[in-house]
Amino acid sequence: MLFEDTSQHDTAEKRRLYAVFEIVYTIIDFSAAALFVVGSIFFFYESLTYAGTWLFLIGSLMFAAKPTLRLIRELKLANMGDADDLARKFKE
Repeated sequence: MLFEDTSQHDTAEKRRLYAVFEIVYTIIDFSAAALFVVGSIFFFYESLTYAGTWLFLIGSLMFAAKPTLRLIRELKLANMGDADDLARKFKE
């Protein structure tokens, strides 16, 4: 079901898809955090403030991409499953 971990791992294909998205999600987390740390350091130097601002913006966009990726993953997993089960889930 959509956003439920239990049904997302019932086939090898679903497990692989879920794992790939989790890896990408984690890479985004680390990258965005690194951009924020480096951007913060840049703000200690007036000559690097402009670059630091760009790093914050890029890091923010990366954090904003996370829910989009999660939704894409869930829709792909739901598409791989039983549409009737998904429809029943939303009726409850």
